[in-house]
Amino acid sequence: MRYWLIKSEPDVYGIDDLARDKTTPWTGVRNYQARNFMRDQMKPGDQAFYYHSNCETPGIVGIAEVSKPAYPDATQFDRKSKYYDEKSAPDNPRWLHVDFRFVKKTPLVSLDELRKHKALAKMRVLARGNRLSITPVDPDEWQYILGLMKK
Repeated sequence: MRYWLIKSEPDVYGIDDLARDKTTPWTGVRNYQARNFMRDQMKPGDQAFYYHSNCETPGIVGIAEVSKPAYPDATQFDRKSKYYDEKSAPDNPRWLHVDFRFVKKTPLVSLDELRKHKALAKMRVLARGNRLSITPVDPDEWQYILGLMKK
């Protein structure tokens, strides 16, 4: 099993939306590195921290699980979608996504809190200029953050 951190703005699709819907396709990713993580490395059963970004207190607010392996993102073919890609074709899709299943809401572990811990210093979400919506999480970092949630 691998571990991930997935970002979403709470006013776009927050943890409460995932809790309500139970599962969701993670559509609209238009970064090649994030797409490659989904395509090449994410497998059903992988766990992900659900991170609220671009809000008053950004941070981890829940846990989700990959429930379906990568498949073509239909929004790339929808001319009315803001994620439409005229260079992508159904027989050769450029963009893929996975589905996530809600696992649970967790106590907030804020970005500021994550930055306080030397054990988490190498997390990609803490890197200056990191804008990726999907990043891998080291198993030791995963366990450390779970410990923070228990405090």
